Amino acid sequence: MTASEFQRIALSMPEAVESAHMDHPDFRVNGKIFATLGYPNDEYGMVILPPDEQSGFIKSDAFTPAKGAWGRRGSTCVHLKTVDRSRLEEAMKIAWRAKAPTHLLR
Repeated sequence: MTASEFQRIALSMPEAVESAHMDHPDFRVNGKIFATLGYPNDEYGMVILPPDEQSGFIKSDAFTPAKGAWGRRGSTCVHLKTVDRSRLEEAMKIAWRAKAPTHLLR
């Protein structure tokens, strides 16, 4: 997985837009961040999962909770070189759904 592929997957979500936060590209729906690139470094992306969903992903070496409170609230680092595309797509959809407005979820 490359950063460009991560970006394409994020932007394939309905009404997703790319912006920036803390000098990192981020991906938003309805003004809310659901994913970022380049955190903690260029080898990673991040998806913001509901904490109950995060536990199923961190069993894989490609997913780790972010440090501190962010990680406890669902911010999940994704190692781009090792993540399986279909697993990332699944995580990205969950992250997007958690931030999307109700009218997009129908």
